[in-house]
Amino acid sequence: MSTPTRYRPHPDLRLTALEGEGVVLHLGTRRYFTVSETGLAILEALKTPRSLEEIVASLQERYDVTAEHARSSAEAFLDRCLSAQLVTREEGAD
Repeated sequence: MSTPTRYRPHPDLRLTALEGEGVVLHLGTRRYFTVSETGLAILEALKTPRSLEEIVASLQERYDVTAEHARSSAEAFLDRCLSAQLVTREEGAD
């Protein structure tokens, strides 16, 4: 049985929470981004590498949403973060 893919913040990422949203700075690229409250919750959950299933569960604990809605939101956010090099993906990592 394979280990699930895990996500973690890029090592050069810095995150600050401001009034219900987050400001993200990527030190390597010197780019900054703003993220919604949900995006902030996902990035904060990634302080420990997590699988998509764990991220979905954390969103469901925090918000009154279905698993399908949490999964859709998490997948879309993670895809954008991967494109911007804000998070990294560890395929089958422990």
